Amino acid sequence: MRFENKVVLVTGSSSGIGEETARLFAAEGAKVVVNSATSVTVGEAVAASLPEAIYVQADVSDAEASAALIDATIDHHGRLDVLINNAGVTAVIPHPDLEAVTDEIFTRILDVNVLGTFRLTRLAMPHLRATGDGSVVNVTSLAGLRPTGSSIPYAASKAALNHLTVLLANVSGPEVRVNAVAPGLIRTPWTAEWDTLHDAVSHIAPLKRSGEADEVAQAIVDVAASRYMTGQVVSVDGGLTLR
Repeated sequence: MRFENKVVLVTGSSSGIGEETARLFAAEGAKVVVNSATSVTVGEAVAASLPEAIYVQADVSDAEASAALIDATIDHHGRLDVLINNAGVTAVIPHPDLEAVTDEIFTRILDVNVLGTFRLTRLAMPHLRATGDGSVVNVTSLAGLRPTGSSIPYAASKAALNHLTVLLANVSGPEVRVNAVAPGLIRTPWTAEWDTLHDAVSHIAPLKRSGEADEVAQAIVDVAASRYMTGQVVSVDGGLTLR
């Protein structure tokens, strides 16, 4: 098992891609810290179903909560080997409707998706460096690579996160690797009602279907395990970026 006795923190892991990622790390021997900002009962249930896992509620856009999340991880497990920045928020707003994109909406999305990710990584970095083999994986999006996505603020936040990945990788070695995984359209609770989009992907993407959360989780775990990869954004989109 690639992560035996290693400690892995997965933010936003009470459902969807985050939950599948937490489960796969646990199957690989990791001690997982499950996290969510809300859905506490669900998050606790996920942690209870995994060996040696704990659940910590924290909104990564909150500085004090983020610090408490890292502290709880270290207090319980004594170390942190891998950070998966999966927590994210969006707003479903058609791109042409600029008037609907308020400052409040834009700020909230950036606070979670970009600043929250940076802050948590900054807090985690001393502990990751201490292992000599730390790994950070940011979960971004195809929307950060192409003019698509649920809203302009969401797409812009994921584009920023892609570049943040590169910037952090450039200053975090050799002790810590920083990479990103950029999913395309994936079947999760977020996208459960997006039948039209799922149908479109089944016709457009070379693999002729939307992805599943466990398929993205597999990529995240593989990237986290890679010993000679850093500063990379790996698309997991069924080939949509080829179109």
